[in-house]
Amino acid sequence: LDVSMDMWGYFYTCLVSIWLHRFYIYSAIAFGISLWIVIHFTTTRTKRKVTEPRTADKLGNGCAPRQAQRVHVAGVKIFYGSQTGTAKRFAKALAEDVSSLNLPVEVINMGDYDPEDGLVEETRSRNICVFLVATYTEGQPPESAAWFCKWLEEAASDFRVEKSFLQGLRYAVFGLGNSAYVDHYNTVGRRMDRWLWMLSASRIMTRAEGDCNVAQSKHGSIEADFEAWKSKFLTRLQALCRGEKPPCSGKCKKGKCKSSGKQSKESSDHERGTSEQDNTEGEELFETSSEEEAGGMDSVIDVEDLGNIMDHMKKAKVLLLEGAWNVHGVSHSGYHLVYFVCQFLQAKLNCSVICALFSGYKLIGSHSGVKLCRWTKSMLRGRGGCYKHTFYGIESHRCMEATPSLACANKCVFCWRHHTNPVGTEWRWKMDQPEVILQEALEKHQNMIRQFKGVSGVKAARLEEALAVKHCALSLVGEPIMYPHINSFVRLLHQHGISTFLVTNAQFPEEIRRLEPVTQLYVSVDASTKESLRRIDRPLFKDFWQRFLDSLKALAEKQQRTVYRLTLVKAWNVDELKAYADLISLGKPDFIEVKGVTYCGESSASSLTMANVPWHGEVLSFVQELARLLPDYGIACEHEHSNCLLLAHSKVSLPG
Repeated sequence: LDVSMDMWGYFYTCLVSIWLHRFYIYSAIAFGISLWIVIHFTTTRTKRKVTEPRTADKLGNGCAPRQAQRVHVAGVKIFYGSQTGTAKRFAKALAEDVSSLNLPVEVINMGDYDPEDGLVEETRSRNICVFLVATYTEGQPPESAAWFCKWLEEAASDFRVEKSFLQGLRYAVFGLGNSAYVDHYNTVGRRMDRWLWMLSASRIMTRAEGDCNVAQSKHGSIEADFEAWKSKFLTRLQALCRGEKPPCSGKCKKGKCKSSGKQSKESSDHERGTSEQDNTEGEELFETSSEEEAGGMDSVIDVEDLGNIMDHMKKAKVLLLEGAWNVHGVSHSGYHLVYFVCQFLQAKLNCSVICALFSGYKLIGSHSGVKLCRWTKSMLRGRGGCYKHTFYGIESHRCMEATPSLACANKCVFCWRHHTNPVGTEWRWKMDQPEVILQEALEKHQNMIRQFKGVSGVKAARLEEALAVKHCALSLVGEPIMYPHINSFVRLLHQHGISTFLVTNAQFPEEIRRLEPVTQLYVSVDASTKESLRRIDRPLFKDFWQRFLDSLKALAEKQQRTVYRLTLVKAWNVDELKAYADLISLGKPDFIEVKGVTYCGESSASSLTMANVPWHGEVLSFVQELARLLPDYGIACEHEHSNCLLLAHSKVSLPG
């Protein structure tokens, strides 16, 4: 018994001791686990280092991996735009050196290349695209590269083109210029680099510039500048073939790598393989200063400067609408009649500075404009036409998109122009004569068409046809029916054998009644209730709803072809089918076009996002439900590319 008591006492003492020293025990266990993890991790890394040299041996020079290895670079495409042959010579020299790395290489003249289709394919090809382009007279591209640059500029500034359009394309730019021409030195190379960046393409290295001016060339001649850049490019190319990541994401705004920290420094050193002094010299070759970037970039502005520009635009617009800016003004009825587009706005709207707000517009006189529709460009190439071509048989390449009034009485949430055009409820601007507007519109339209002569893919026969305008879509922007001489303007169009498709925003019922017959008269029906119309159209008139209803009644009185145009905005106006049916019975249109809203990018003027854009299937379902409520209408046609469907009244027929 005594022995049992002693054993129990000893056991109890041990338990108490363990409990009292439990923290030391826990610490010892934790230390043991940590030590095991460290030993295991170190052993694994050692094994990796042993196997890596063998893998590298299999890759050879890093540019000809075996079939079992992942292909990081499929090939190199070298694009050149040359006037005197220098860029072409450099392209061939670069191609020879790339070939020595066992990589497929192709040399392409920009004049023989269709960027619209070709560059999109390069986003998935794993190719590296190199652009060697010269700057010609007055900062313009060589003739062979003119269309390539024009397309790239329009794509970068057109809100309808997604900003990720060229995401996945990897590129490098080498510009050729002469610093003796200070105002235009290497502007084409700089712009091309910026446009590619704006479309989300990724630089594999910073832009380089060769200088024909021997006195200013960093290496004594443009040939030496090119050789220095080529050496850097080939080194970078080999690194990409081995799957090494670039020192930065390739998204640096000015073509410079602004990465900082140890990782960036190590990557940069590895890429160049030179001393710190050599790196500095290399950066001087490839980078340009902020001042240089700003100079010669008159058609593109920095993101950080956009706020200042927009602020000036807003101030100018306020001054313009208040009549306080005395630009070509004349006194009338106690306030100032001013030109709709003052000199300041014309300077901004005629170039592509403000992203895409008025990209491609040609201003006419003081209050009118004309623009080349993208469907016109498409049909010039033998491709599809717009929905009007599908619905009504018009020839898109012979259609002129214009307006005699850039002003509007609404500030719609889906406005294509983000409200950069002034608004008003009455005509307050110096008026141009209809003959002048039509003559300038035709001339500017034809000049834009002629620019497509010789462009890759454009059909010569269609180009010739396009010079003879056959249709006019008076729906560019603004409210064309506000123009006091709209009837005279329409008559002139008809006298020239041009059909007219006029769109009004249903806020001027008396003007609709006074309007002489047009080929097809549209009324925008953007909502079916007073509150939803207030939220979507944001009209300036206080009696907007009564004006809206009166406009629909006025449409019913017209003895001509009439159309309702419905724009569907998901979560805003797609649940009001019965109310839409009531409005249709009020105006009795011959046709009803139902279209999904087009997202025009972020804007302080609108809270719309891509989530508000309905899918084509959703638009189709809406139209089918609406047709069930309208026994006299049926679905006649659809244009899926435009996310649009057509309902037609049983009394009308469409071309087959």
